[in-house]
Amino acid sequence: MTSVNVYLNFNGNCLEAFDFYKSVFGGEFSYVGRFKDMPPPAEGQPTMSEEDGERIMHISLPISNETMIMGSDTGGEWASSYTQGNNFSISINTDSREEADRLFNGLSAGGNVAMPMNETFWGDYFGMFVDKFGINWMISFATKQQN
Repeated sequence: MTSVNVYLNFNGNCLEAFDFYKSVFGGEFSYVGRFKDMPPPAEGQPTMSEEDGERIMHISLPISNETMIMGSDTGGEWASSYTQGNNFSISINTDSREEADRLFNGLSAGGNVAMPMNETFWGDYFGMFVDKFGINWMISFATKQQN
């Protein structure tokens, strides 16, 4: 079943915010990853600072069997567009690669693709864009079973 969740972005205080949300909603984080957990950059590509490596790359907190809130800190190339109050995306997780492509292609028409649909190092088929109305979207198909 396709699910829709909210993805929140922060400027360095993502873990603090999610610890707060966890104190209100309860439960446990199903995933916490930091930017330092990413594969090393290719030769000649810039490396990140130790401080940026400690920022949250992805965190998820299940709210119910059907929903969760997810988030990350901004950093690097994404930090320049961070605006508090407009720092969220609609995240759609699909049941198939074909459905991911269909939704990505349909919703991104006339918009600005930030990351085309592609396999990622964390194992998902994933893409991001801003639609023609200025709404941030993330489309994902988990190619391997996850929590």
